[in-house]
Amino acid sequence: MKITKLELFKVPPRWLFLRIETDEGLAGWGEPIVENRADTVAAAVKEIGDYLIGKDPMRIEDHFQVLYRSGFYRGGPILTSAISGIDQALWDIKGKYYNAPIYDLLGGACRDKMRVYAWIGGDRPSNIAEQARQRKEAGFTALKMNATEDLNYIDSFVKIEAAVERMAAAREAVGMDFGIALDFHGRVHKAMAKVLAKELEPFRPMFIEEPVLPENNEALKDLKAHTTIPIATGERMYTRWGFKQVLTEGTVDIIQPDLSHAGGILEGRKIAAMAEAFDVAVAPHCPLGPMCLAASLQLDFCTPNAIIQEQSIGIHYNQQVELLDYVANPEVFDFKDGFVQRPSLPGLGIEIDEEKVRQAAKTGHDYKSPIWRYEDGAYAER
Repeated sequence: MKITKLELFKVPPRWLFLRIETDEGLAGWGEPIVENRADTVAAAVKEIGDYLIGKDPMRIEDHFQVLYRSGFYRGGPILTSAISGIDQALWDIKGKYYNAPIYDLLGGACRDKMRVYAWIGGDRPSNIAEQARQRKEAGFTALKMNATEDLNYIDSFVKIEAAVERMAAAREAVGMDFGIALDFHGRVHKAMAKVLAKELEPFRPMFIEEPVLPENNEALKDLKAHTTIPIATGERMYTRWGFKQVLTEGTVDIIQPDLSHAGGILEGRKIAAMAEAFDVAVAPHCPLGPMCLAASLQLDFCTPNAIIQEQSIGIHYNQQVELLDYVANPEVFDFKDGFVQRPSLPGLGIEIDEEKVRQAAKTGHDYKSPIWRYEDGAYAER
């Protein structure tokens, strides 16, 4: 079997899909995307994808080694996201070839269902209590929201109090036996992160996510000494080498590799195994589309230290188009009592509605993140 064709589809709301075709009629789907940089990643896929034409799609490890190492300059969000989408599509082909889910090819299932959480609040969190109640009524047992709006290096305690009030409202709405994760989103600098974590601690968050920017991960050691809240990070860290520091230094409790950014399914499995050796949990990052979610679930079901899965249905980024719009078997993503059942179909376990994808690609998107500024006009992390 040989790879004959790679096709890219830029589809709303902000995604990039990849289809890899073979000469035996099998095709696989992947999701190589960096939010805000779809065209750049598409160029990277085209550039490195030429190598794959005529190659055996089953040699996934070897393809990763060549695509990652042969360019001399390695890593980073663009190159590893391109590789990630390719990896997902190759695993989809391999699973279909062997008529098996990907988790079966990676050691087999270690659980029957996977806990999932929903998003509330948006980028500038609002209507928290009502949205939290809605998620609980929908059957979820956990949610995540942005902890705060932008915070300057040293900022007003009024903003801290507003964040605490939102967390209090959410906790009151859903009760104590409900997971509430707080995403600092890298928009909080280390001095304010310590203040915010201390004030939020009485409300028992499930975890705080990316409390500082990944380029400032050395600050996690100081933060960890100031709070008992579990610390999570990893959505902007790439390959197993990107996770070495936080694991060896013992500064995180949960890692969050994104399988459309970190290197793909196989690389995600290696990262998760590294984390298991340090008694660290895994909660794959996934505010993206159907292939990334399907890939994440395949990892979850063969990863003993996976604890909860992010998913983007209903997330504030999805304007007019939802993840399920591109899936011919949406029942695969049925969430019941806060869990999703183990998928049984081969490969990624989803059937992509190819016609809808092709039609949506005619519209495409030009997603751009908003620019935030502090009161004095300086750029603000978001």
